[in-house]
Formats: sequence, C-alpha cells, structure tokens
Amino acid sequence: MGVSYKRLWKLIIDKDMTNVEVRKAAKISPATFTKLKKNEIVSLDVLLKICQILDCDIGDIVEVIKSVD
Repeated sequence: MGVSYKRLWKLIIDKDMTNVEVRKAAKISPATFTKLKKNEIVSLDVLLKICQILDCDIGDIVEVIKSVD
C-alpha cells in the first residue's frame, strides 16, 4: 500500500497558496515537505498540521493507494 498527496497539491492551488507558504505556516521542515512531494509516508502529526492550515480533513489531502498483488 502507498499514499498519494495529489489532493494536497490541488487544494493548495485551489486555496491560492504556495507550497512554501503552507510549509512555513504548518512549521514543517523542507525535508518532510520533500517526502510529501515524493509520495512518501509522513507522520500523522504532519498531516494534521497541514489540515489545520488548509482548514480541511485528512481525506482532502491524502489518498491511500492499494497495491495489486
């Protein structure tokens, strides 16, 4: 199983914000934000900080991708 943050990038655009604005407002390190860009798993705490800044729910920014085995 994996994750996709495509919904996050779309929401940032829809809210007329930049990635840097969101990262700084949520107090997330550049390294962690790079993990998001690479669709890598990050802590729930990071996702909750982003949700607070964007006034959304976790399902609005992340999607679980089921692997086909």
